[in-house]
Amino acid sequence: MTTIVTVYVDDIIITCSDEAEISALKAHLHHTFSIKDLGLLNYFLGMEVSHTSDGYVLTQRKYTKEMLSGCELDISKPALTPFPLNLKLSPKGQIYPNVDLYKRYVGKLNFLTHTRRDLAFAVQSLSQFMHSPKLAHIAAVTHTIRYVNHTSGKGILLIDTDQLTLHAFSDSDWASCSSTRRSITCYILLLGNSPINRKSKKKSTVSKSSYEEEYRVMSQDASEVSWIVRLLEELGIQGLKLVQLNCDNQFSLHIARNPIFHE
Repeated sequence: MTTIVTVYVDDIIITCSDEAEISALKAHLHHTFSIKDLGLLNYFLGMEVSHTSDGYVLTQRKYTKEMLSGCELDISKPALTPFPLNLKLSPKGQIYPNVDLYKRYVGKLNFLTHTRRDLAFAVQSLSQFMHSPKLAHIAAVTHTIRYVNHTSGKGILLIDTDQLTLHAFSDSDWASCSSTRRSITCYILLLGNSPINRKSKKKSTVSKSSYEEEYRVMSQDASEVSWIVRLLEELGIQGLKLVQLNCDNQFSLHIARNPIFHE
């Protein structure tokens, strides 16, 4: 039997397969520190937890409602995508005068990505222009917030399953940044059918080919998988190896299978 305690400053989550063990631990903590028992988990660090027949749903409805209620941008029109289709943001253009407003809303959107993985690409794109936003950038922020307003109930479904297998997916948009020719890379990890980790980022280096960049992303994804496996094993989840790493670039797969040194 394993008891897991998650602590963030003065907020605590306790989980265990034995209710009596949870009650005993709560009694001990209350005797030592005088804690307040809030019962079944439903809210933690700005995230709402809903219990369904399929598992748990993580959302940020309250935070989203507060962000939209006082929004200073025109979000009356709905948007169907997190980012305008085929849009390539550039550092050139007419400067947007209200830099603080731009930073504030990009920061709010960044916090929202904890439960809105569909916003990851848009937020990483908008975050690159915090120092000097242009009119095109604030227009893109407005589009993203319109999408959030149109899909405010979305979140993450953590599905209950007996088959706890780990899967990783990686991809790269080679040289997608028109000004620096750097690639946008991303990966996501699934435990069973539930997303537990993801990242979308513009690379700090320039790759000479698409398969070179895809291979770099696979390497980064493999490192992340190794860390996640060790963490889950400490939590008592065994038998995760071998982990399937998915990539759609055939040249990268050939390099990964070939043990000969490649520059």
